[in-house]
Amino acid sequence: MKKSETGRRGEDLALDWLLARGLRLRDRNWRGGHKELDLVMESADRLHVVEVKTLTPPLQHQPYENVDAAKQSRLVAAARQYVAEQQVRKEVQFDVVSVVLDGGQTTVEYIPEAFYPIRSKY
Repeated sequence: MKKSETGRRGEDLALDWLLARGLRLRDRNWRGGHKELDLVMESADRLHVVEVKTLTPPLQHQPYENVDAAKQSRLVAAARQYVAEQQVRKEVQFDVVSVVLDGGQTTVEYIPEAFYPIRSKY
């Protein structure tokens, strides 16, 4: 499977998982200039900015470990732009969905409030 296909499959699985738990899709692969958000979901009281990371074996690390400080800063900057453009009035929460595709065995791990925004240089 190509990297783009792996990523798309992981996003599909993450979206289905989140929808099944009552979150509503607001945007998918939103772009604002060079910034991107994988999934923007909504619950009754929050906007969930969801980063999806997908890997296939052999694993050197878990997918969520790819959401490092630099990636977090870019996500925060993108979320700030999204919130301003869309005039969002809800609290924003940053979540990560980690997906491992291992043939017929798929693992989806949801990490709510995976990180909190800090001052971004982006």
